[in-house]
Amino acid sequence: MKAYFENKVAVVTGGASGIGLALCEELLALGAKAVVPADLNEEKLKKECARLEAAYPGKVLGVHTDITRRESVFSLIGKAAEFGSGRVDLLFNNAGLGLGKSFDDTTEEDWKFAFDVNFYGALHGIRAVLPIMRAQGGGHIANTASGIVFSPMPYQTMYSATKSALLALTSALRSELWDENIRFSTIVPGTVATPIWDQAGGAPASAITPKESALGILKGVADNERIIILTEDDLSGAKYGFLPEHSESRDVYFVNVARQRRSGNFKSI
Repeated sequence: MKAYFENKVAVVTGGASGIGLALCEELLALGAKAVVPADLNEEKLKKECARLEAAYPGKVLGVHTDITRRESVFSLIGKAAEFGSGRVDLLFNNAGLGLGKSFDDTTEEDWKFAFDVNFYGALHGIRAVLPIMRAQGGGHIANTASGIVFSPMPYQTMYSATKSALLALTSALRSELWDENIRFSTIVPGTVATPIWDQAGGAPASAITPKESALGILKGVADNERIIILTEDDLSGAKYGFLPEHSESRDVYFVNVARQRRSGNFKSI
């Protein structure tokens, strides 16, 4: 795995916390030439980048970025390429939000924001980096989706829809750009103890750590996996989620999820 990441230039959105920060740390440990964490939280970004820079001098550039704004993402990629001597070998479109809410309580503005963050943020990154990757002869783009793409959850309609769209986009581009040596992988990172769970009162006890998730993700990227699945629960969802013979049992399960969530129980599902 070290050979794949050594001397590479990587951009990681959502890089100031959770999975994104863990990816940055592990990429540096594996010998990346330059790592560019991007995040909306400028204060946390500066703090974490200072820590990383102290451990890996000259290899870290934090870029304050709003992924919902196309110009902000294009600026990020431009700064990353400049920092990386003209290269961007790896783009991790990792930033996203969980967006739990009853469908009846959602507004058109909610849905626009959901797609701006969870879908268009990655789309902007892809459009910005493709000319660079083409000019250098290849690259790898990894987009973070969720196990929810296999198990769309009640009271998470926006999250389910946006991450499913991202999976479809990534899968289609994987084959479309294969012959240009530009790899695409969809990341299904597992249930991870990150700030995305704060709105639900904290992560479930079964959650894996950001470091565990990051190491699994990087192994999958190095192996050029189409969909990088890290946990048995998500693997089961991928295998059985939409099979007709499992539709009755899936209905029973998800109706129960809906009833529990309606009563306020989000953590035990």
